[in-house]
Amino acid sequence: MAKEIGMEFAFFEFLRSFYVDNRGIIRNRYREITKKYLDYNDKEKNPDAFLRTPQFEALEMYVFVKEFMNNQQMYQMFDDWSKRHGVFADRRFYDEAGQMTLYDVYSPKQYHDYFLQIKKYAEDYPNYIFALTMGLGKTILMATCIFYEFLLASKWPRDDRYCHNALVFAPDKTVLQSLKEIVIFDKSKVVPPEYIGVLDANIKVHFLEDSGTTLNTLDGSKYNIIISNTQKIILKAQHKEKSSVDKLFSDQIPGQSVLDDVLGILQEISNNDDLMSNQRFEKLTRLSQMGIYVDEAHHMFGADLEKALHENGKGTSLRNTINELSKELSKHGSKVVACYNFTGTPYVNNKILPEVIYAYGLQAAIRNNFLKDTSVIGYSNVKSKEFLKAVIADFWAKYGGKEYEGLAPKMAIFGAEIAEVRDEIRPVVEEVLSELGIPLDKILVNVGDEKITKSEDIRDFNNLDIAGTAGSKKQFILLVNKGREGWNCRSLFSVALFRSPKSKVFVLQATMRCLRKITDEQLTATVYLSKENMDILDDELKKNFRTSIEELVVKKDKKRKKVPVRVKEPPRTLRMNRLHYKYSLETKHYDSRLSFGLKEIETENYDATMYVKEGLTTSSVVRESNINYMVSKLAYTEITLVAEVAKYFPDIRCTEIARILRESEEGIDKILVAVNEHNDIIYDKIVPTIFEALYRVNKEIVKENVDVKLLKKPKEGGYYEFSGNEDLIIMQNSEDSVVVKNKDKSFHADTYVFDSKPELQLFLQLLANEHVKQAYFTGMFTADQTDFYVPYIDPESNRLRKYYPDFLVKMDDGSYLILEVKGDNMIDDPVVKAKGAAAEAVAVESSMKYEMLKGTDIMEGKAKF
Repeated sequence: MAKEIGMEFAFFEFLRSFYVDNRGIIRNRYREITKKYLDYNDKEKNPDAFLRTPQFEALEMYVFVKEFMNNQQMYQMFDDWSKRHGVFADRRFYDEAGQMTLYDVYSPKQYHDYFLQIKKYAEDYPNYIFALTMGLGKTILMATCIFYEFLLASKWPRDDRYCHNALVFAPDKTVLQSLKEIVIFDKSKVVPPEYIGVLDANIKVHFLEDSGTTLNTLDGSKYNIIISNTQKIILKAQHKEKSSVDKLFSDQIPGQSVLDDVLGILQEISNNDDLMSNQRFEKLTRLSQMGIYVDEAHHMFGADLEKALHENGKGTSLRNTINELSKELSKHGSKVVACYNFTGTPYVNNKILPEVIYAYGLQAAIRNNFLKDTSVIGYSNVKSKEFLKAVIADFWAKYGGKEYEGLAPKMAIFGAEIAEVRDEIRPVVEEVLSELGIPLDKILVNVGDEKITKSEDIRDFNNLDIAGTAGSKKQFILLVNKGREGWNCRSLFSVALFRSPKSKVFVLQATMRCLRKITDEQLTATVYLSKENMDILDDELKKNFRTSIEELVVKKDKKRKKVPVRVKEPPRTLRMNRLHYKYSLETKHYDSRLSFGLKEIETENYDATMYVKEGLTTSSVVRESNINYMVSKLAYTEITLVAEVAKYFPDIRCTEIARILRESEEGIDKILVAVNEHNDIIYDKIVPTIFEALYRVNKEIVKENVDVKLLKKPKEGGYYEFSGNEDLIIMQNSEDSVVVKNKDKSFHADTYVFDSKPELQLFLQLLANEHVKQAYFTGMFTADQTDFYVPYIDPESNRLRKYYPDFLVKMDDGSYLILEVKGDNMIDDPVVKAKGAAAEAVAVESSMKYEMLKGTDIMEGKAKF
């Protein structure tokens, strides 16, 4: 029976696989600034990069859909992908487990059915969802994306792929406060230093916090970041100004609800004259190329999220608000470049939202140490007082008297109503704390009632994570309905919820509040629930994250383990040649006329093209037409062309440049025709050809014979700390028979932490090989830990970087091998090839041999060395 393909199909995973498989080719299409921006945030290329792995991967996909896919809609990308058209012509096949296969998993008809499903969600503008589970830093990611947009827009203002302005929507006032991080965030953490000045000089932030705040943007201005919740942007429809008497006796407009007030949605409009836009809305319509960023997922899960994203045409829909804004922008000659939604989950009722472009789930975030680990404890057949006594005592036994980054660990105790907190929960908490000898000033109550929660309580609540404040010393936080709102507290280690709330998803929202990471070590949070709430949590995890309590907790058997790694005495050293390259220019005598090869130029590579598809059926023909007339170009004369070329040759007279151009085989007239049609020919053909005619580049290899330390002693602490899968950790005192017999061959550190099974397998094969005298795993050490590296030029960024090979092997004949283990899909990657070429050059000059081994060959015992 044919396999069904429905809304559980994770297209974003296949799209990510395509990107990873073709990263080198894709990056070749990026602008140089984009490559530098990505490299600056890539921990593999910049060890000091600030972004976490999920944030960086999301940024990669953000750039991918913009610069490689040209802001295509999701259904358009899927259509090309499923038919293997265009850029997807050579895509590989993967099954649902991510394993490569010979054939597609689904049939063309199944793909087409799914295409029709996702197309119905399409808007007039591209709409993308980035689903990063709460605590991974969606706000920082959003800021990083906006900075990237403005930086590229400042360099290429006519490129309509980039946003000139950013409107950031929050769903409510609490989340609006959390978005202040965009304003105060240190740009240098994600923006290369050479570009910060450009952003600082141009970015203008408008934070619409109060209803009376006006939007003071200049008409037609750029680089505005407007942060608001929806009611600050669009007012309800109004008719002509009513008199005071009219206002007094007029009824409420039909259909108006509380949610209409909260979201500020447009109400029924009889005609355009009836709509009276507020000042902010009018200001927005006078801004160009708007990017809309929606941070609605701090508290939106389940059906609420689906409604907000997709229920168009209803007054309660966030999507309807954005659509109305898009229409008004279009009327004013502007547009929405794209809408970027930052959510906490890609799932709604166990179905995948079709616009998801990247997702990083709860299970992966915990497994990879981006969140706290979790322990969930349920209680059945107990009363509220008994529950509170038990959980407070257990919390204090686990966390009492401890501090993390100068902050006391905290417990949030939720009540369903204010009366419950006031009359039931607080008295019991005070009683239990007194019995345990804990001061009552450790309690903080925040219930939204000014009679109970004073201004100093709000101040302390806002300072829970600020070390040294009175708020940071609070440890028992009594709350009503604070689970779903955007408050962040890294020092929250526990949540207690006994009575079942009206909203089942609230149990999930409240639980996740205590998972935010604190300290480099992965700590464990404890969630205390009634059995009924525990069942609700399990059900909500399945609906929203396709996981369960059992999967979150039982996975501890396979969790990553932290181990100390010590340098073995004496430190191992290696005598080898470091290679340095000296380049010098030698002036050549210009003695024959040049050919710039203008006839051989494939001008279609420079042509701007428009694609027209009549109708919406997939069978309709796509027509292409040249639109070079739309491209902004400079019209060069002989004088201005000579001046432009001469900028690259400061030692050559302009008259000499003019003579070279005139005497060329093409002649100055044909050259002017070509460069005026495509300005880039100057830099791709004219300048390089003249340079090659006038100069010779001499390259000199300088060898430096040095003693290289394979592992240096740590500057502090006496040992390094690594974490890895327990199955991939080998210690010198391991009971593995191969290690026991051959441990004297290896271990320049007392513990090796491998990244993959092929690396571990190769290590064991090397130990068992009778021709191997010494074998050291070096790939785990980088930067300040080792001198064993190979300098290479990154082909994507053209920057000098360091490559740290996986193994150094000494054979019984005295020869040395440098070995690298790579996945089969990475062997042909341009960066991998560049590393290999550089390592091979160093190996040859040092009388060594370099080999790159496929992971599959190692696992099948076919690797030769």
